[in-house]
Amino acid sequence: MAFDFKKEYKEFYMPKNRPQIVTVPEANYIAVRGKGDPNVEGGAYQQAIGVLYAVAYTLKMSYKTDHKIEGFFEYVVPPLEGFWWQNDVCGVDYSDKSSFCWISVIRLPDFVTRDDFDWAVQTAAKKKKLDCSCAEFLTIEEGLCVQMMHLGPFDEEPQTVALMEQYLEEQGYVTDITEKRLHHEIYMSDARKVAPEKWKTVIRHPIKKV
Repeated sequence: MAFDFKKEYKEFYMPKNRPQIVTVPEANYIAVRGKGDPNVEGGAYQQAIGVLYAVAYTLKMSYKTDHKIEGFFEYVVPPLEGFWWQNDVCGVDYSDKSSFCWISVIRLPDFVTRDDFDWAVQTAAKKKKLDCSCAEFLTIEEGLCVQMMHLGPFDEEPQTVALMEQYLEEQGYVTDITEKRLHHEIYMSDARKVAPEKWKTVIRHPIKKV
């Protein structure tokens, strides 16, 4: 059976619908950076998603090509994730989605090296006739965080964040969002197939002791 990150690392992908504190280890990702409203049809965000999945599935199916990855095992492509911020905005201004900056990512298995990644970018570009040059190999160590499963539309996330903030205050922590430690979302539902009120999104914030 193919390795499934969601099942093997439930604590990071399937948290409860109440806040919890976790220490998130270092991981490698396919990443594409951009700016703008993610809902614009054919916009920068949707183009970035196309690049991410093109590279991700090229790596997943690499065992059927002449490119052999050392230590490879079959796996399920992990869910789409995103790091989000708005310059000069405290919190989140959902009324101005055009000002969103983002780094969209898909996690890589540990056996994927930079050379394997470069091969996948070039191969995906040729096969899909898609410019994948914006994809980068990104290593992130989130460290100490608070997270919670948010159920419902993205615009209702502030309610979940408020619960997380209240929990942190009770536990003696504060949110530690900086230029390097960002608001993080993991999308556990396919927004194209599931009604907004049933969307499941992991919300994760970096934290520190008071």
